[in-house]
Amino acid sequence: MLQDELPLVARLLRSQRVASLGTLADGVPFVSLVAYVVEDDLCSYLLHLSDLSPHTRHLRADPRAALLIAEPETAEVEDVQTLARITLSGTVAQVGKNSPEYTTGRERYLARHPAAAMLFDFADFNLYRFTASSARYVGGFARAYTLTVDHLRQAAAGTIPQ
Repeated sequence: MLQDELPLVARLLRSQRVASLGTLADGVPFVSLVAYVVEDDLCSYLLHLSDLSPHTRHLRADPRAALLIAEPETAEVEDVQTLARITLSGTVAQVGKNSPEYTTGRERYLARHPAAAMLFDFADFNLYRFTASSARYVGGFARAYTLTVDHLRQAAAGTIPQ
């Protein structure tokens, strides 16, 4: 049941630090690996991206995007199809460098990715917020669910949907 999966969704989103970012380049899908930090509501994710990267150029032209966050593969996992994963669909917007959100986001990002500190000094790097509008969670065989933003918030709060 979905209610049983929400704590697992929250744990997956909070435990990982990298995601596959899907963008569109003139209607053609493009996927890259990015570091992320999940925000408290599990609906927003901070990305620190370079303007020189193709995915950033794609997002500036079309802010629609997807994030795939997956449980890591280990030697103990025989069937990789049983790994938990979630695909979040939404949009990306730049966080203004002079905004209070930027300061808070930078602190949150560096707490999770301290090695990125020097990149915040580079002029071509900016902070972006991915905001989910829906998600698809697969927890293993016969455990697949479409999630709404309300489901993500319930997972974040530890509440069970009715």
